[in-house]
Amino acid sequence: MPRFEPFAGVRYDLDRVDLDDVVAPPYDVIGPEDQSALESRSPFNVVHIDLAREENGRDRYTTAGCRFDEWLTQGILRTDPEPGFYAYRMGYHDPDGNSRQIVGVLGALEVSAPGEGDVLPHEETQHKIRDDRLRLLRACRADLSPVWGLSMAEGLTELATGAAGSPVARCTDEEGVHHRLWRLTQPAVVEALMATVASAPVVIADGHHRYATALAHRDEVRAARGSAGGDEDLLLALVCELTDGQASVRPIHRLIAGLPDDFDVVGALEPFFEPIAADLPVTSLPERMADAGGLGLVLGPDRNWVLVPRGAADAGGGDTPPDAVLLNEALAGLPAHTLSFDHSLDSVCATLAAGQASAGVLLRPVDVRQIADTARAGRRMPTKTTFFHPKPRTGMVFRRLAI
Repeated sequence: MPRFEPFAGVRYDLDRVDLDDVVAPPYDVIGPEDQSALESRSPFNVVHIDLAREENGRDRYTTAGCRFDEWLTQGILRTDPEPGFYAYRMGYHDPDGNSRQIVGVLGALEVSAPGEGDVLPHEETQHKIRDDRLRLLRACRADLSPVWGLSMAEGLTELATGAAGSPVARCTDEEGVHHRLWRLTQPAVVEALMATVASAPVVIADGHHRYATALAHRDEVRAARGSAGGDEDLLLALVCELTDGQASVRPIHRLIAGLPDDFDVVGALEPFFEPIAADLPVTSLPERMADAGGLGLVLGPDRNWVLVPRGAADAGGGDTPPDAVLLNEALAGLPAHTLSFDHSLDSVCATLAAGQASAGVLLRPVDVRQIADTARAGRRMPTKTTFFHPKPRTGMVFRRLAI
């Protein structure tokens, strides 16, 4: 069963910096404008490491590694005096205005290849992104941001909410999500957390590229050393109990660019989907999609369709949601094109209005239980199928690997 171990976290010295100024979203949701805004917020914002730029003749990975070491030497970052776990809570309001809270524990989670253990990814990854993160990991020798795991064990939420006293760190992000962190070092609590997580499989919900990077790094270090057993066997993870309300999953939509101007997108997709013309604004399309059990196709103002999958019960196998699986198969038959991903409906519409894409396909959100079933069955959803919200902040705590 999964190893889940305490670690001595590296955290910002809050006497030196304001945490709101130095934390950031995960690297993969930061656009160019967001990066510039974060960089200008503080010279110690974590984005200066996580998405470092070339500087003084050094490539961005060398720059990141040197900067991380410099911040440690300067005392901007400090290492906690003893190993522990970290209770992490995110308070936010859902789209209906209801107050919600996600509760989990940050620790060092076992890294295992498919079939090796009980840490179960559910989504495919892209080589280019893994290579980028691997080079950064080599340079910094630290886990900068956590993957997000869902544990099938009961009792984890109760242990995490038992953290007493004031948090050791707190901040509020741009969307109004409140992030709070507590250290958990009491021996009985540490032992209980280790045993609880070790009692059941953990599904990787978010951060698949970081997990794949850690696995590649583990194998690389083992090959060089000629043996197993070290810090590289684990990675920083936020583990939450797999219960209702402990994760909010949003869809990631597709933008198709580069198709011929006269190409019949609806006709090309018809062998896979039944197209139903939707005479309504695109903002109302998700509701119609939910009613009809289909995807949304947006070609422009007032040119919207609902695409109901043909043979949906068989697509992807078992309970796997058919949307991304069947869409990938359908897109393979299109002329040469460029595919990009966007979780924002407004952004999809803006891209189409600017003429930067030929079509947008809106996917439905995936249920957390479907994610778990897919992982347990040893299957993978296509890359960029799920978007978990809210996102833990990068910079609340780092995990440093032995030099």
